[in-house]
Amino acid sequence: MKAVILAAGYATRLYPLTLDRPKALLPVGGRPMVEHLLERLADVEGLDEIHLVTNSKFAGAFRDWAAAHEADVRIVDDGTSDEESKLGAIGDLDLTIREGAIDDDLLVLAGDNLFSESLAPFADFGREKGSPALGVYDVGDLEAIRRYNAIELDPDDRVMFFEEKPERPRSTLTGIALYFYPRSSLRLVREYIEGGNNPDQPGLFVEWLYPRVPVYAWRVPGRWFDVGSRETLAEADRAFSSPG
Repeated sequence: MKAVILAAGYATRLYPLTLDRPKALLPVGGRPMVEHLLERLADVEGLDEIHLVTNSKFAGAFRDWAAAHEADVRIVDDGTSDEESKLGAIGDLDLTIREGAIDDDLLVLAGDNLFSESLAPFADFGREKGSPALGVYDVGDLEAIRRYNAIELDPDDRVMFFEEKPERPRSTLTGIALYFYPRSSLRLVREYIEGGNNPDQPGLFVEWLYPRVPVYAWRVPGRWFDVGSRETLAEADRAFSSPG
């Protein structure tokens, strides 16, 4: 199994904190955010390769971090340098699969998402289903869902409905940037890109995917943080700074 961490954004909403430092290297609980992700991946059975895809502006910072912390992470530079030229999350995933010659089951996660619990059970869930899977989280607020996506499941946790940024959400359950793609489904990433679909939001790929192949949902345990603002960064820092 391989993993890809998506970290090629420019995090303009966090300026000036991210003017010269990538969001995934901002400190949370006294450590760069990405190190918490690596910790959650540490006990995933069979995970033998981690790729982190970033942009030309921050590739050097990630390489310096990886060297200083002896992190066994392959840094992928997507060749972009600003918001206008960025490839988007699915574009970066497609690039990493091709450049890394990835031909294995794949975990994909956003570099600005944090989890309080191990992600090993998610990998096990994906393997058991043998089909694409995503993490879902109950945000407990229909209004908050409007910023994310709406998802509906059948009794077997198969995705029956998925819509990015819904106007009329019916559930507080949302899909998050945590995905499992079995080896057999990786070709669909290229098919999606070649079809001229939006390469930016990873949820749009799920919206395209679930009518074509079974996609299953895994409920994320513990706490989940989507660090997109100073407020959520401060909240995550407090949570990861607390003992236990």
